[in-house]
Amino acid sequence: MNRKQQGFARNSLLFSGALALTLAATLGVQAQGQTAAASTAAAKKWVDKEFQPSTLSKAQQMKEMEWFINAAKPYKGLTITVASEALTTHKYESEVLAKAFTEITGIKVKHDIIQEGDVIEKLQTQFQSGKTIYDAYVNDSDLIGTHFRNDFVLPLSDYMAGAGKAVTSPTLDLKDFIGLSFTTGPDKKLYQLPDQQFANLYWFRADWFARPDLKAKFKAKYGYELGVPVNWSAYEDIANFFTNDVKTIDGKKVYGHMDYGKKDPSLGWRFTDAWLSMAGNGDKGTPNGLPVDEWGVRVENCHPVGSSVTRGGDTNGPAAVYALTKYVEWLKKYAPPEAGGMTFSESGPVPAQGNIAQQIFWYTAFTADMVKKGLPVVNADGTPKWRMAPSPHGSYWREGTKLGYQDVGAWTFLKSTDPKHTAAAWLYAQFVTAKTTSLKKSIVGLTFIRESDINSKYFTDNANKYGGLIEFYRSPARVAWSPTGTNIPDYPKMAQLWWQAIAPAAAGEVTPQQAMDGLAKEQDKIMSRLERAGMKRCAPIMNPEKTAQYWFDQPGAPYPKLANEKEKGETVAYETLLKNWKAGKVK
Repeated sequence: MNRKQQGFARNSLLFSGALALTLAATLGVQAQGQTAAASTAAAKKWVDKEFQPSTLSKAQQMKEMEWFINAAKPYKGLTITVASEALTTHKYESEVLAKAFTEITGIKVKHDIIQEGDVIEKLQTQFQSGKTIYDAYVNDSDLIGTHFRNDFVLPLSDYMAGAGKAVTSPTLDLKDFIGLSFTTGPDKKLYQLPDQQFANLYWFRADWFARPDLKAKFKAKYGYELGVPVNWSAYEDIANFFTNDVKTIDGKKVYGHMDYGKKDPSLGWRFTDAWLSMAGNGDKGTPNGLPVDEWGVRVENCHPVGSSVTRGGDTNGPAAVYALTKYVEWLKKYAPPEAGGMTFSESGPVPAQGNIAQQIFWYTAFTADMVKKGLPVVNADGTPKWRMAPSPHGSYWREGTKLGYQDVGAWTFLKSTDPKHTAAAWLYAQFVTAKTTSLKKSIVGLTFIRESDINSKYFTDNANKYGGLIEFYRSPARVAWSPTGTNIPDYPKMAQLWWQAIAPAAAGEVTPQQAMDGLAKEQDKIMSRLERAGMKRCAPIMNPEKTAQYWFDQPGAPYPKLANEKEKGETVAYETLLKNWKAGKVK
């Protein structure tokens, strides 16, 4: 081959290569265009078919989805793993929203549904090992005191302003979230993003309470109206009335109370989820009592200093002992005989069976399962025969004290997680809480997180289907219900103590005083160990022990034993309660 021929061949090769590069580039642009178009088409499909109704217009929803599509581009093809407990809301996320997120963004999601105890166990293991098990967790804000005292959890306030700024949605609208105060530490940093929220409230058979014959019999015996109990004395009177005076309705044995008492970790939730606060344990203050909270733990300048009365705490004080005493007494006297052998999950469906008159401690997360057509507690038109209302308070309770528990499951991210996986998981967390998806998720699970969803036209039009849930969440009453607060320095370790202390009392093996003395002592032991080990911030600094009388003589909790723990019963008509809520009153 001569030089001319060689040159021609060389030029031909160069031309072919350039043509190939041009063609490849053209195909690449077309492929990108097709991918972007596919993502937009997927978003439109989901917006049209699944994400309705919404507080946003479809155009606003699509604009929000376009942001997710663009923000997710660097992470397309990545697989993230997240975990949450077994609630209807999380099942909807796992089965529906995860699929939608993948189709719209190209980020694959493995959303595991595991038991609540397993969520905490995995989280603890990841804390201690630094090895990633999950890229993100939905765990209860009860751990806020643990999160902010250590250096494991990524403060979202820092992340959104720094490394996560590019993947933080401009339409996140944090002010719209109703539970942010529960996921914010004393350092004013946001540690978790609320994903679902529900309260424990009083539940009762409104149809039975409205019967003229039962109302007349109750008033003749107790001297006041049968209605929503304001205090524990009235609750006790109503429990006794239905169990021992009414006895049967429509030929079926009825009970004035429902609870559970099996020796099981779920028995701990019964108490850590603020049973003591309803009795009047701890000090005034929201979201938790200060300086003594509803667990009976005293905190001074953010440092836990003790839970025993002799250290200024209230875990084994008269209010706590009164709370446990009433729990044991009511379980034995007024609940079905089998209740003492049940766990939380076993007892949950019992009120829907139609023979329970009232329940002082009932989670609104059960609402969706209590309004199914065909149940004995649901009318033919689908409206419930029951209603929910604020829980009654015990004789130690004072105005301004926490009145009940509100669970806030919230997205939590750890510093040890790979930054790319954190970014992708943060996008998913925002997607399942976005205004585009949140109203439909609220309808499915009835676990509200946004003010805009609570006040939506959908829930205005359908409020009568939910037995007072919408009215409660629209009222100022909800601020008196809160999760475990920042006083608890190690929630996983301390929460385990409760069921082990309560179970022997429920079984009659120890007295309520002995049970609470033992619990207070064990909590103090854990906090003393944490004091010696040290923590990132606000570590326990235990008070020296003094006499109980010394602390009873000081202002606030712990309060001395009342001469009469059985105050006069007081009730309120449910209609009056609704009017008060609309007028901006707590009760």
